[in-house]
Amino acid sequence: MSKSRFLCLFVGLLTTLGFLSCKPRVPNQFIQPNELEDLLFDYHVAQAMAQIESTTKEANRDERDSIRNYNRTFYFATVLKKHGVTKEQFDSSMLYYYTRADRLYPIYKRVVKRLEDEAVKYGASEGELNRYASVSENGDTVNVWEGNRNAMLLPYPPYNRLDFTQQADSTYKPGDNLIFSFMAKFQYQAGTHEAVVSLTAKLDNDSIISRVTHFTVDGRCQVRVNLPEKHTLKQLTGFVYLTKSADNASTLKLMFLSNLQLICIHKHTEEKTDKPAMTIRTDSIQLQKRNDSISGTIPDSMLKAVKLEN
Repeated sequence: MSKSRFLCLFVGLLTTLGFLSCKPRVPNQFIQPNELEDLLFDYHVAQAMAQIESTTKEANRDERDSIRNYNRTFYFATVLKKHGVTKEQFDSSMLYYYTRADRLYPIYKRVVKRLEDEAVKYGASEGELNRYASVSENGDTVNVWEGNRNAMLLPYPPYNRLDFTQQADSTYKPGDNLIFSFMAKFQYQAGTHEAVVSLTAKLDNDSIISRVTHFTVDGRCQVRVNLPEKHTLKQLTGFVYLTKSADNASTLKLMFLSNLQLICIHKHTEEKTDKPAMTIRTDSIQLQKRNDSISGTIPDSMLKAVKLEN
């Protein structure tokens, strides 16, 4: 083979490999991946701030909801201004990525990782993010969630479900209350939206306890399973499923999940003493001597002189 022919084949091979390795670029009119990652990160931090501020206000539920909605709108506008993006640009860019979930999902996974790292940076330990313990009024309360604290769902497979499985350990006790909880935020340009959340407990005798609930509005969602007192937990499974809208319009449809938790509340039991407390009334005491002795009763005058305490 001549050198010139070999060179032509080599250059052609490099050109072909280069063409195959190149991914289509995001059109310039849309937010580029790195910038979108930064914007989504700031967006979720801002939404968390709005949630915290609304819960610290001394107001009734309707007033807190109003404060939260106002704060979310205000902080969202602040984030867009920081990044020099209009709401129209944001919506159109999210719609572009929405129809290309293979691009949006890697971006969102990096956002989730950054949110977790930020929590550690400002004081939360790795263990606290997944296994936070505190003492409540009715007993010990433990967050046993082992997955990411944030997620994103789209209304078509395989991106429309968040599934999880956790094996039981010594943390769980018979009689525990288990609560799967998170904050939900629907990002829909049009159409109705609904999601389903499920929590299932498999016990040591292979019996199943399952609870399912539907939700259609933003805010906290939770589902609860109460474990029986005579059996121990073997496995926990659950899912969040974003249903497909009745309309097939190609408009933006996303659901963000944040602060995912799996709370285990131990049943509170009273400490038992060796001898139960007794209340003895002096006006009802009558001491009877043994049969082989002289029987009789203690005079009331003597009883009044005796002080009995519980």
